Amino acid sequence: VQLQAYRGGLVQAGGSLRLSCVVSGTIFRLNVMGWYRQAPGKQRDLVADITNDGRTNYADSVKDRFTISRDNAKGTVYLQMDSLKPEDTSVYYCKINYRPDTWSGPRDYWGQGTLVTVSS
Repeated sequence: VQLQAYRGGLVQAGGSLRLSCVVSGTIFRLNVMGWYRQAPGKQRDLVADITNDGRTNYADSVKDRFTISRDNAKGTVYLQMDSLKPEDTSVYYCKINYRPDTWSGPRDYWGQGTLVTVSS
């Protein structure tokens, strides 16, 4: 399994970015897909996640500004980030929970991260 995250970058405060994370490889079942972020010197925290039937969960700090979605056919999870603030500056990581085959239990897998920088 591989995760490839795209579309981080530099944006001014108030702007928008859309992150994508594409899953490749053989997977029996994709469960929860999510985005986390980690600023320098801080722990990695949940930003948002989404179940395979579309239920979402957001950190309080991003509610009403970020939207998570997924395309199960494409094995892709998105994070639309609007009204960005300098405090959103972090490395953003995608994570999936999945079953690799019918005889294995669920497990987590992390992507490599993509840097988002919001200038004031």
